[in-house]
Amino acid sequence: MIIDHVIANRHDLRDGELAGLHEEQVLLPSAELVKKIQRVTTDHGRELGIRLSDAAGPVRDLRDGDILFRDDKTVIVVTALATDVLVIAARSIREMGVVAHNLGNRHMQAQFFDADSEYAAEVMVVQYDHTIEDYLIHVGVPYSRQERVVPVPFRHAEHTH
Repeated sequence: MIIDHVIANRHDLRDGELAGLHEEQVLLPSAELVKKIQRVTTDHGRELGIRLSDAAGPVRDLRDGDILFRDDKTVIVVTALATDVLVIAARSIREMGVVAHNLGNRHMQAQFFDADSEYAAEVMVVQYDHTIEDYLIHVGVPYSRQERVVPVPFRHAEHTH
């Protein structure tokens, strides 16, 4: 089976809309969510080819909860695996600015969340890297290391001089 588009996202559906359907999951680490062409296997052993097309507009990355296939009996859903991240909780805008500047110099991608998010605080989240953790310890910025499903996958940031 070839999948060329995402049907919907389960998080946007009404409660119970998928009730009664046999559900299969495609478990993907964050790095695989950005691939437009790939071969995957569901947790029930069904092989799928994903070839996302831009015929209906710009192709976006896969996300946790994306529905790849649905008929009257079965639904196949993307389940994003948790990513090893550093959750940085700077104490001031200045401290956050300094940390963000230093991480930007290292070409680290960051995601920012406010107090209304699942983090319940204003935080910056980056993929785990031992050198970043050492930097945070050195400058005394509060952080925690966590396993999280991030809403947007981290991408590798290309850079040349």
